[in-house]
Amino acid sequence: MAVVVRRGGAQDVRFLRDMLHHAYYWKERQPDAGPGPVQLYVKAWGRPGDTAVIALLDGFPVGAAWYRLFTGEPFGYGFVDENTPELAVAVVPNARGLGVGSALMRGLLERAKDDGYTALSLAVDRHNEGAIGLYRQFGFGQVTEAPDSLTLRLELT
Repeated sequence: MAVVVRRGGAQDVRFLRDMLHHAYYWKERQPDAGPGPVQLYVKAWGRPGDTAVIALLDGFPVGAAWYRLFTGEPFGYGFVDENTPELAVAVVPNARGLGVGSALMRGLLERAKDDGYTALSLAVDRHNEGAIGLYRQFGFGQVTEAPDSLTLRLELT
């Protein structure tokens, strides 16, 4: 099965919301902890800088990656500064291990470079070794550490 990655748009907001549960399940267990609900990552989607890619397998959406700038509070979980978009990635469980995450990362990193960004950041469950490995493979390095998560940053060149 070949993974196809396409640009995301306003028509994908519902799918992005669904994917939040896969991306931030570890934060949803503690809804009162942290800077705010995970809905920050899609609320009022379409602001300047909002960018998404969607992965398809056999024509069905199975994953998404997107970034958003947080320029005022509340900030996202992986916030590092107001010039660095924060990335979210999620793949449905039955499509993991098929190269979907890597395809999404390649597509979104290309978009970020084309959009002129110099870095991306993200937060990841500190126990999610698969995701951490994927991010490190693409060059993300650790910036900070919280009891349940790591904040990683990638310098785009």
